[in-house]
Amino acid sequence: MNSAKALQRILITSRHISQSLSFNQMRIQQFSIASLMCAQPKQVSDEDDVLFERIGGAGIITLNRPKALNALNLSMVRKIYPQIAEWEQDPKTTMIIMKAAGKKSFCAGGDIKSVTDAAKAGDFSAGETFFGEEYQLNYRIATCDVPYIALIDGITMGGGVGLSVHGENRICTEKTLFAMPETGIGLYPDVGGSHFLPRLSLHLGMYLALTGFRLKGRDVYKAGVATRMVDSETLPQVEKELIAMENPTHQDITDLLRRHHVECETGRDRDYLILRDREEDIKTCFIAETVEEIFENLERDGSEWALEQLATLKKMSPTSLKVTHRQLTEGSSLPLDECLEMELRISAQMLRGHDFGEGVRAQIVDKDRNPKWQPATLAEVTDEMVDSYFTMVEGVDELDLTDA
Repeated sequence: MNSAKALQRILITSRHISQSLSFNQMRIQQFSIASLMCAQPKQVSDEDDVLFERIGGAGIITLNRPKALNALNLSMVRKIYPQIAEWEQDPKTTMIIMKAAGKKSFCAGGDIKSVTDAAKAGDFSAGETFFGEEYQLNYRIATCDVPYIALIDGITMGGGVGLSVHGENRICTEKTLFAMPETGIGLYPDVGGSHFLPRLSLHLGMYLALTGFRLKGRDVYKAGVATRMVDSETLPQVEKELIAMENPTHQDITDLLRRHHVECETGRDRDYLILRDREEDIKTCFIAETVEEIFENLERDGSEWALEQLATLKKMSPTSLKVTHRQLTEGSSLPLDECLEMELRISAQMLRGHDFGEGVRAQIVDKDRNPKWQPATLAEVTDEMVDSYFTMVEGVDELDLTDA
């Protein structure tokens, strides 16, 4: 490994060093995946799905599919990646701001319906291309040489997490809703989830990944997903002040964002993570060698909380649960580039499997909320099956991050 790549890995890892987490009483916050993931209406042309603006030294990216909850598609990825690269190489660039149009969503995920539609027709290359280029963009954001500021106001899931969590500055609001609900659609928490989720703390990351539990508002900050919090109505002023800065240093930007964070009083009456009172339960139940052990731990606990978690997990794809468990376990000790390489292998395999397409059908297309998973039980998902997801499909190229 050359020294430049080694330094990049150190910088990326430092952004996700786990905070001291505190937890409070838990409410069940699982949700309708279909209502929040990958909305399908097309309200703008491909030419307008993402907008770019340069004001002084600030490069501004605006996701512009509000009626589709700003779901990320390949067209957007292919515009954002080269624009970040261009701005990054311009010595006049002082910062890159990522934001979204509309008042409901930052980005609710990737445009996965088109990917599964193509896969059902036997075209796996469409999904491989989308996932591969999306992961290259995630890495570009993580290694960006200029301050990257994501204003994550509203729904932030899946692909939207990938556009924000790897950046240096992630600003949430009281409207931010974070989740990685992929096990409920037969997928797994990708876009670098194998890297950032364990670094929130392995027990919290594993819990969020397996159950799809959602964090709201200040909890997004307290968990470590966001680095600062401001009031939603204050975001335009924050952006205005950022843009007005002349030749700011990283510290100047940090100081400005910290000042607005300190001034934000929303949610401070409960200045601890909502899961605080369940921290020890989560550690006891969700840190286990296998998913079967997690189920056994919850059954042994027998509390109302434990049985609610068990009921949630039983709705998820057994294959996704086992793959996700191994993904986070391995990712906890891997650098981001190797995590993304691993994830493309998993994604390529899942495109060819049954559960991803079935999960999208049940949750997003037909909305009957009754997926027929194959295999249907944890016991039927063998270690050999899980192993296969971590090997690249023959004939498919590995993820290339050389120029990312």
